[in-house]
Amino acid sequence: MADNHSKEIRSKNMSHIRSTNTKPEERVRKYLFSKGFRYRKNVRELPGCPDIVLPKYKTVVFVNGCFWHKHDCPRFVWPSSNVEYWIPKINRNVQRDQKNYHELQRIGWNIVVVWECQLKKAAFNSTMDYVISCIMQGCEDEEKE
Repeated sequence: MADNHSKEIRSKNMSHIRSTNTKPEERVRKYLFSKGFRYRKNVRELPGCPDIVLPKYKTVVFVNGCFWHKHDCPRFVWPSSNVEYWIPKINRNVQRDQKNYHELQRIGWNIVVVWECQLKKAAFNSTMDYVISCIMQGCEDEEKE
């Protein structure tokens, strides 16, 4: 399937995509704050500059977009145009994520990964229950794949 937009329009659209303070991040932060959790945002001193850092619990939360981080869900579809750019780009993102997760674990941080698709209305409450459980008790590595 070809791109529906011209190069100029696609470039403008892509330039408006933020890397911090995204709506999914804000949803998770507001929920955690409402439950009494206090956090820091985008701590550059930690590997991967985690979206949410809860120092009291030695836990970081990454809120990942399904497309940008190659989640195995229906929201992720390989682009059909400019594949010479996109395939290596997305694969580098995934490799960088794994390296950052490994480094954070090595220095003693608990890691929680929340995917964009898990924040949709139907799944939001169960996802946030899982996140809080991970913050309080730790969690398994299954969600970081």
